[in-house]
Amino acid sequence: MTWLPTTKKELERLGWDHLDVILFSADAYVDHPSFAAAVIGRVLEAEGLKVAIVPQPDWHGDFRDFKKLGRPRLFFGIAPGAMDSMVNKYTANKRLRSEDAYSPDGRHDLRPEYPTIVYTRILKELFPDVPVVIGGIEASMRRLTHYDYWQDRLLPTILHPSGADLLIYGMGEKPMVSLAQLLVEQDCEIDVKMFQNLMARFPQKQTVSLLKKNEIPGGIRPDDILLHSHEECLRNKKAQAENFRHIEEESNKYAAQRIIQEVDGRYAVVNPPYQPLTQDELDHSFDLPYTRLPHPKYKGKRIPAYDMIKFSVCLHRGCFGGCAFCTISAHQGKFITSRSKESILKEVKAITQLPDFKGYLSDLGGPSANMYAMHGKNLDLCHQCKRPSCIHPHICKNLNTDHSQLLDIYRAVDAIPGIKKSFIGSGVRYDLLLHDTGDERINQNNRKYTEELITKHVSGRLKVAPEHTSDRVLNLMRKPSFQLFHDFKRIFDELNRRKNLHQQIIPYFISSHPGCTAEDMAELAVQTKDLNFQLEQVQDFTPTPMTVSTEAWYTGFHPYTLQPVFSAKTQKEKLAQRQFFFWYKPSERQNITRLLRQMGRSDLIQKLFGRK
Repeated sequence: MTWLPTTKKELERLGWDHLDVILFSADAYVDHPSFAAAVIGRVLEAEGLKVAIVPQPDWHGDFRDFKKLGRPRLFFGIAPGAMDSMVNKYTANKRLRSEDAYSPDGRHDLRPEYPTIVYTRILKELFPDVPVVIGGIEASMRRLTHYDYWQDRLLPTILHPSGADLLIYGMGEKPMVSLAQLLVEQDCEIDVKMFQNLMARFPQKQTVSLLKKNEIPGGIRPDDILLHSHEECLRNKKAQAENFRHIEEESNKYAAQRIIQEVDGRYAVVNPPYQPLTQDELDHSFDLPYTRLPHPKYKGKRIPAYDMIKFSVCLHRGCFGGCAFCTISAHQGKFITSRSKESILKEVKAITQLPDFKGYLSDLGGPSANMYAMHGKNLDLCHQCKRPSCIHPHICKNLNTDHSQLLDIYRAVDAIPGIKKSFIGSGVRYDLLLHDTGDERINQNNRKYTEELITKHVSGRLKVAPEHTSDRVLNLMRKPSFQLFHDFKRIFDELNRRKNLHQQIIPYFISSHPGCTAEDMAELAVQTKDLNFQLEQVQDFTPTPMTVSTEAWYTGFHPYTLQPVFSAKTQKEKLAQRQFFFWYKPSERQNITRLLRQMGRSDLIQKLFGRK
């Protein structure tokens, strides 16, 4: 097994005298299709390029990690990590997390805050003439003016502070390959001036450049979407809210328009994205020769994120849920691309050969567990649609929600020698399971899927995400009515009773989401108590760049209606909401009782603390 090289010695063993692309990753190097740097490295390698990865370079002192491999022939690439660096490091209360899941032994000191900016600035200082291309979640979600919760201020496109030459947003395989092919055709070492000239002559899809007005390819055209400038957004929060609706809608269109935003006398030009990968293209990405293991340099060390996914398989890409607080569709898109059955089974067979595999797959899933092979019945209608969600406020009549192909995958996987059991660890959309399609054959398939899911693929605890109990708050979240959770729980409990199973359903809930009040949380506590839950999987809303919820939280206006929206922002307001999750703890009872009396809801005191 061979990893992509990470040191000069590894280059020498390969007999390479130069590199085409050097990737700097803020994550540990795990050669697995769930780790972005490995994917981009393997995709470029498959195009015949010589690629190296420098994982978690030391950004202090003499920058030797940035210099050790010299300059690449084409460009430096920055892969800031599978998670946003600030979400990875801090909780919603801005406290340090217990560990960095993507670092050896969970160490916190191997990744800077905002590695995209830190790494790019160092490379520009050391190699000012070499192009730097940034990508990944951190850059993708910061491609235009965005609110940064950790600095509590509005920031411009990340191209501005980093000084990078190009930003690739979304999933990077297609734009990276297209860019590399263009540069390879020049048959020479690429410098910044040549790079900029090529980008002006051949604008690349799914990229963002920061340009002077006279450098914008074709100039500002009538069909471009011209956003409020960064400076206007600083002055006027409603302008930022208005901008976001355009950004989200264009992110969810099959054929998007170009977006342009002025910042500090230059213009961030967002070229439209590629169409979703085809099944063959997605299979190609997953079928590359990954070792599926951490680099040998981490021998004897634990990488928490790898431990979570090493026996899991991703079945599809994209999510049409459009949840207001989630960045998945903004990065992966809402259109589902599913892997072929052959590709999935090939990966499962590879997992069975791993030395520590005991026969149990931890997850057959994806961004949402049960969207495999789902798409519009009439794709022409999908190509005209700009709705951010296919299932909110109602499930689109054009959406095929048949679960039969997914059920076939489960059965085929379970039939592979060496597989004792496959579990579903990704979140399940129970609204898709309960939806009456009007076609009894599909309804029957979905009932069959639901039964097999609950009776054969739950590892004792099934994760679902109702997120709240208030339908008003759920509507702002773009989530279905809580009544559907009641319906699903009844099915879950009945199947457990009938099959003599002793499984739990584990619901996820969020406090302090825009529109949510302390009284809403009090009602949540009562309703979940009535369902016999003592909640564990809970969190405060964390504003992350480029979500509807974050824009509403920061601006105070909903981006689609421009109507005012209340948000709990102070620590006192947030704690007042969060404490209701833990009503069953004696330490919380006095505070909760006092707050309920203050809000005039003494009726809920008996419901929470009285006997049934």
